[in-house]
Amino acid sequence: MLNPPPAGAPAPPAPRVDVDERRLPNGLTLLMIEHRQAPVVSCSIFYRVGSANEEPGRTGISHLLEHMMFKGTRTVGTRDWAGEKPLLERIERLNERLEEAGGAGGDPAEAARLRREIEETERAEEPLLVRNELWKLYMASGARGLNAGTGKDRTQYYCSLPANRIELWMALESDRMRDPVFREFYRERDVVIEERRLTVDDSPEGAFWEQLFATSLIAHPYRWPIIGWRSDIECLTPAAVREWHRRYYAPNNAIVVVAGDISKEDVAGLAARYFGPIPAQPPPPPIVTREPPQRGPRHSRLAVDASPRVALAFHKPPVSSDDDIALSVLENVLSSGRTSRLYRRLVQERKVAVSASASCAPAKYSSLFIIHAVPRRPHTVDDVARAVRGELDALAAEPVSEWELGKARNQIEADFVRGLESASELASVVGTYEAIDRWDYVNRYIPRVRAVTAADLGRVARAYLTEEKCTTVAIQ
Repeated sequence: MLNPPPAGAPAPPAPRVDVDERRLPNGLTLLMIEHRQAPVVSCSIFYRVGSANEEPGRTGISHLLEHMMFKGTRTVGTRDWAGEKPLLERIERLNERLEEAGGAGGDPAEAARLRREIEETERAEEPLLVRNELWKLYMASGARGLNAGTGKDRTQYYCSLPANRIELWMALESDRMRDPVFREFYRERDVVIEERRLTVDDSPEGAFWEQLFATSLIAHPYRWPIIGWRSDIECLTPAAVREWHRRYYAPNNAIVVVAGDISKEDVAGLAARYFGPIPAQPPPPPIVTREPPQRGPRHSRLAVDASPRVALAFHKPPVSSDDDIALSVLENVLSSGRTSRLYRRLVQERKVAVSASASCAPAKYSSLFIIHAVPRRPHTVDDVARAVRGELDALAAEPVSEWELGKARNQIEADFVRGLESASELASVVGTYEAIDRWDYVNRYIPRVRAVTAADLGRVARAYLTEEKCTTVAIQ
């Protein structure tokens, strides 16, 4: 456990967020935060599903589903659902047959005929579509920041609206939870494949980070890219995505967060009205795989035409661990600002690197503490990696000064408070922590940071940031 801070002048009260937590009978978690700086509400819905929940052959399905959720429902995105439904079913059947005919040993003539039938059916569906109607409804009502994002542990849909438009949000999001329609599935799947090509396959930087996780983790599904492996994306079907939606996009796996100029009782009533009738589903299967201890250093080099860079990754504990808090303080000591150790020693004094930074993002399960650096000519990635190792060895051997520790605590607290200033930031932070731990992490975080000591930093450096537990990935 972390030790309390030394006796002295009393610290100011830690920042707190007042959250009203309620749970609907169907299991939906509702978190409400009053923030009356403007007549605006920020609304987010989180689903406890991300790439970590996936399985071999279906990587990328969570991200593809995020795309498909903007295609509308039985009432949004169509002029005639009764007329469109059989056309969508026909398109799906034809594509299933096309995948069989287009595979090894298939009939090229049959494949060509099926493509023509698909095009004809898509043309018949075209007059019934209302593309981007969901976006248009939100924009016409003054929405800002409408977007979504898929992570390793959660998927989030969010926007900000005038306070008197919150019922619209409840109606549209509950409709997406209950009755989504995955229109233009195969076109959107191609969009995601192209996204992967641009951001990973043809991007040295994207390939570098993908290789880092795939090398550092050998068992846990955090090793899979959020966007998915290309061969898996190509095989995803509407039926698989519908089943994924049924399993994970259920009210008992969802978190609704509303922050801003609200009446909590009004919001609770609207949530009960719109989300309450949606039935719960069986709990999703748990993630049982745990990453085994690393038994020695690992190394990987990418043969790509790009500027040199290197990353050193170490296994770190989940967000619930006190050691994760100590490592987040250590991250700040290493790389926050021009007086941080990595910048001062590697960039300014020794001039072996152009840049050097650390990252220690909180995660539901054991994840990675990463140090990333770009060498300065004529130094190599090996020179920079040795220099980083030297700084980590120094942290393990000698206590961090009280000045460094105090600076790190102050910077973390200031950044944390600034990150809670707006309603949208409040909704995002509270919902994210509820998805990976508990929302009250937001109130426990600063007291736990204040309790970190110099001895804690040395202890976690010796426990986690060692050479035998290091994975090094480089572009030479």
